[in-house]
This record gives sequence, C-alpha cells and structure tokens, in this order.
Amino acid sequence: MIAASTMPNAGTNPMHSTESLISSKRLWASRVMSGLPVLFLLVDGGMKLVKPAVVVEATKQLGYLESAIVGIGVVLLISTFLYLIPRTAILGAILLTGYLGGAVATHVRVSAVLFNIIFPVIFGVLLWGGLWLRDRRLQALIPLRAQ
Repeated sequence: MIAASTMPNAGTNPMHSTESLISSKRLWASRVMSGLPVLFLLVDGGMKLVKPAVVVEATKQLGYLESAIVGIGVVLLISTFLYLIPRTAILGAILLTGYLGGAVATHVRVSAVLFNIIFPVIFGVLLWGGLWLRDRRLQALIPLRAQ
C-alpha cells in the first residue's frame, strides 16, 4: 500500500479529486471507461421518470409494481449524479454498486439470460475501474500492482 506521505501532494487537499496528478492518457481512459455506463444509467433513470410503455412493461415482467418505477429512477439518477461529482464520486460508486447488485439479483430471480445477469456486473467494473484510474486516494486504498 502506498503511504500518504509518498504520494505527490498527499495531504495538501485530501477532499478534492487528484485528476491533475495523473497522466492525460490515464485521465481520458478513465473518462471513456466511466462515461459509457454513466450515459446509459442517465438515460435509464430518465426513462424511468418518463415511464414509456416499454419501460413499464419490462419493469412489470421483472416483478416490480408500476408504482415503484419513478422511485427507482430517482435513486438511479441521484446515485449517478453523485458519481459524476469528484467530491462525491466514491459515494456515488458505492450507491451504484448497490443498485447494480439489485439488478443482478432481479435477473437471477427471474431466470434471465446470462447476458442480462452479467451486464450490470460489467457496468460496475467499468464505473469502479474508471474511478480508480483517476483517483489517487482509491489507488492507495486498492493498490493493483504486478508481483
């Protein structure tokens, strides 16, 4: 694990993102990695607020009441917006992990095809991977290194 004293600018402003301390390539990779699932989640959350017939029908097929759709959409949008704000990105990632875990559990419960079960897992990996690439605090907490 990297000690805080060995990290550049460690301790100078621990509450802010450390994007300025990483390479441009790494920053862009993190943005692409995070951006793809974030766009999908924002559209998904927005559609849950609008409630077109296809969303209502799909939600009912998964065993949820129509009255739950807007609430699920609000939770998804709040969690995604928290993920987009650097100061609250880790909280957003934690909340989105719970949301995506619920999606996995739902698809397992209804015996969905494997792709529908794995899709939220892939999104979770992309969200956390993108955050890890751009946040030195997370890299210090979860050091991935070749041994």
